[in-house]
Amino acid sequence: MSNINCLIVEGNVVRQPEFRTTPHGYPICKIPIAVNHFYKKAGGSGYEKEVSFFEVETFGKLAEICAKYSQKGRGMSVVGRIKQNRWKTDEGKNASRVTIIAEKIEFKQRFAKAESSEKDAKTAESESAAEEEITLALAAQTEESDLSEDLAF
Repeated sequence: MSNINCLIVEGNVVRQPEFRTTPHGYPICKIPIAVNHFYKKAGGSGYEKEVSFFEVETFGKLAEICAKYSQKGRGMSVVGRIKQNRWKTDEGKNASRVTIIAEKIEFKQRFAKAESSEKDAKTAESESAAEEEITLALAAQTEESDLSEDLAF
C-alpha cells in the first residue's frame, strides 16, 4: 500500500526568510508563514479567527528564488509535504517539530497603493520575471528528481 503525504497551504510570510547553504554549498531557505482560518462562533454570532504558524523549507534553486522574492507580508501558496524532525533535549526529553517541505511555491500578486504608474509597471515586470524564474527552477528541480527516481530502480 502506498502512503500519501501531500499538503497545500496558503498564507503570508511572517518575517524575513532565513537563507543559508550547507557545508557542501547546497542552498536552503526557511520561510515562516501564517495561515488564517475563519469559522462561525457557537450561537452564530459572528466569526472567529484562528491563526496557524508553519515553517516552510525550500532547497536548491527554489531556495535561492524564495530568498530573493519572499518578503514579510507577501502572500504565497505552497504545495509540499509534511516532515517531522525528532530529537532528545539536553534533559533527555523527546521533542519534535513539524515543517513543510515545499515542492512548489506560487507567490501572490502584491497590490500597490495609489502611487505612480511607472513604479507599478516596474513592480509588475519584476513579478512576471520572478514567476518565470520560479517556473523554470521548478521544472529543472522536477527533472532532477525524475532522474534520481529512474536511477533508483
